[in-house]
Amino acid sequence: MASTAEPHDVITMGRIGVDIYPLQTGVPLPQVETFQKFLGGSATNVAVAAARLGRSSAVISRTGDDPFGEYCHQALRGFGVDDRWVTPVRRYPTPVTFCEIFPPDDFPLYFYREPKAPDLELRPEDLDFDAIEAARVFWVTGTGLCAEPSRTTTLTALEARAEGAGGVTVFDMDWRPMFWGAGSRDGDEAEAVAEARPYYRQALAHATVAVGNLDECEVATGAREPQECADALLAAGVELAVVKQGPKGVLAVHRDGTRAEVPPHPVKVLNGLGAGDAFGGSLCHGLLAGRDLEYVMRYANAAGALVASRLACSTAMPTQTEVEDLLRG
Repeated sequence: MASTAEPHDVITMGRIGVDIYPLQTGVPLPQVETFQKFLGGSATNVAVAAARLGRSSAVISRTGDDPFGEYCHQALRGFGVDDRWVTPVRRYPTPVTFCEIFPPDDFPLYFYREPKAPDLELRPEDLDFDAIEAARVFWVTGTGLCAEPSRTTTLTALEARAEGAGGVTVFDMDWRPMFWGAGSRDGDEAEAVAEARPYYRQALAHATVAVGNLDECEVATGAREPQECADALLAAGVELAVVKQGPKGVLAVHRDGTRAEVPPHPVKVLNGLGAGDAFGGSLCHGLLAGRDLEYVMRYANAAGALVASRLACSTAMPTQTEVEDLLRG
């Protein structure tokens, strides 16, 4: 599959689906009476976040061949995200995800991705390698490594990207233990970590930027303390390590010695689930703009804070004006 279009600023590869969010907060799912659907999936939300900031973006993924799959296409086009590489799978339904909302810090997620999510059916022949190599930022996720054929496809894309002209390649460590093999079936997270770590290491060897919270850094490297996480990620091959620490802010360390330690931007949290994806889209935007590392981290933190103060994920992604206003105010 070859591309003839202008290069995208950002291409993401990974989860896509439908988020079903309650319109009542502080209420468990059995008692919720009203819901609203939104476009969802971490990689998809990052592409939407980048588009909201004025960047040309695209998603590589797969949906079911069903009405929710068509909804995903309609929503992507509505956000201005290129959907040409989102293709249908007949035998698996488009995933849906439910959450509960208990601000400020309790947002349980319930993934319906059985018997298998279509986004895990991505195959190397589905990839437009010219477009991947030409993109200014290419973004992949840890979830893409959890099952075949997506695992091979993700690593193949990373290898092709590394052999190409360069650009920024981001590995979002995106740890979801319930997606990983035997560990997902019996609830043994240690087993899931042992399965995942070798593939995470392979991905890091082909990435230029690694992004993750402390749990995700520990899965990838075995380290837990923020500076040790950053050092381990740099040693694994990336040029920039971004370690998210929740209420303690974010630590970013570049191979050239540049570092930034930025506190979180205070807001009243409504739903924290989309904050990391807003952070990711804003990270892409800031790196593309060539801003200094501390500004990029402050900007990304502010974007994440705005989404945390809103109900949804994709539709809540902020514009440049909104982020800049929050930074000023």
